Amino acid sequence: MATPLRAPGPADIASNALRASPHNYEAERALLGAILMNNRSFERVSDYLLPEHFSDPVNGRIFRACSKLIEQGNQANPVTLRTYLENDELVTEAGGTKYIASLAAGAVTIINSGEYGKIVYDLFLRRELIAIGEDMVNEAFDSTPDDPALGQIESSEQKLYDLASSGTSESGFRAFENVLIEAINLAEAAHRRDGILAGVTTGLKDIDRKLGGLHKSDLLILAGRPSMGKTALATTIAFNAAHYYANTDREEDRGKQVAFFSLEMSAEQLATRILAERAKINSHSIRTGGLSNDDFGRLVVASQELNDLPLYVDDTPAITVSAIRTRCRRLARQSQIPGNSGLGLIVVDYLQLLSAARSERAENRVQEISGITRALKALAKDLNVPVLALSQLSRAVELREDKRPQLSDLRESGTIEQDSDVVMFIYREQYYLERAEPQQKPEEDSHKHQERYVKWQERCEQAHNLAEILVAKQRHGPIGTVKLHFEADFTHFRDHIDDVYLPEPIS
Repeated sequence: MATPLRAPGPADIASNALRASPHNYEAERALLGAILMNNRSFERVSDYLLPEHFSDPVNGRIFRACSKLIEQGNQANPVTLRTYLENDELVTEAGGTKYIASLAAGAVTIINSGEYGKIVYDLFLRRELIAIGEDMVNEAFDSTPDDPALGQIESSEQKLYDLASSGTSESGFRAFENVLIEAINLAEAAHRRDGILAGVTTGLKDIDRKLGGLHKSDLLILAGRPSMGKTALATTIAFNAAHYYANTDREEDRGKQVAFFSLEMSAEQLATRILAERAKINSHSIRTGGLSNDDFGRLVVASQELNDLPLYVDDTPAITVSAIRTRCRRLARQSQIPGNSGLGLIVVDYLQLLSAARSERAENRVQEISGITRALKALAKDLNVPVLALSQLSRAVELREDKRPQLSDLRESGTIEQDSDVVMFIYREQYYLERAEPQQKPEEDSHKHQERYVKWQERCEQAHNLAEILVAKQRHGPIGTVKLHFEADFTHFRDHIDDVYLPEPIS
């Protein structure tokens, strides 16, 4: 028979109130005694242990004073500490110099100082977990319409992630010979690939050749002015990567997925755009219902081909990077292949529409964007996947005669250029030429106007369906320009074929 549920009584409340938070004063004192006995013990814990990790604030202040003295090249012992701590009321109440001397006198060995440090840090983590749990309970009770439950879940997950990544007792130097062996293994793997890309394919040969694919842990920025085709190129890359993962024979890539965060367009609009691109149908005709029977048939065939793609779209507006991390981790866990991360590419459209975390919001939007780009780079490294983030450009481009973008045009740039591994700009001269049709000036004769008009037509023909991808920064390779073919009716990008490689027209 199941035990019936009952409300907590006074005995339960009293029992919980008497539960002390996890601590070990003996380990704290033993660690401080070892440091005072031999300052080299500090080196074993200085990488990860901080004064606030001590449960006894007196011990934390003594540890802080020891760290300051040692980092300045001085000796930390009861005599030198007296100068720093004799006016500290908290230390004085605990016994002052006598207490510090007792720590040094009670030290038995310095061999276990590293273990003492790990105990102190582990108990700090446990106290923080309890605090996070209490905050979760209080926030759940004090719910408001502006703070939905899903937002609280993502906030709690971010706190747990920050706690997990705040420090580690395993950090430190790695022998160069070990790093060198890993570098040789990477070179050997690249040699065995025999021309196969090391990174995620974009499906566009010239871009793949320039970048070597989209590499793991890289933050790639694709920037451009409105109507240049940023989203179209991003969807093309996302589709091609998902298509590759769905059909690849490479064991390490099989079963991976592509995450697309669309902050500007709804998921349905994005799906319509991809459908139009694959079926070669004008997306405006799809939205307005102006499809013929043949067009609708091609649309159905295209939808069947796209049905099994490992492409996932999230159209949550004003999402934070912490929420992106949480949802990508969930998506990665869906992979059933042992040893496979389950995630191959993350696309964010676009960077300026992301929201800063509540703890990082600032009056200056440039600072917020800087924090967002740092978080995106950390996301790429943490999940070990390439992150492709789209970005708007400032209007400074429009004020120049040559409207090809430059790194200085990155809108609210902050650290976008610094944090990114690759910065690409998309530029279509056709867009500007179509809006600059020559008009006859009052003082201009018709002959000169005709000459200007003919030159404009020639430039329009040369720029027709031509897009340039300007690789302005690449941490691992060369910069330069890549040409692509862009079909505006279908918002479709494909490899550009130069006229010299086309067959002669039949007369």
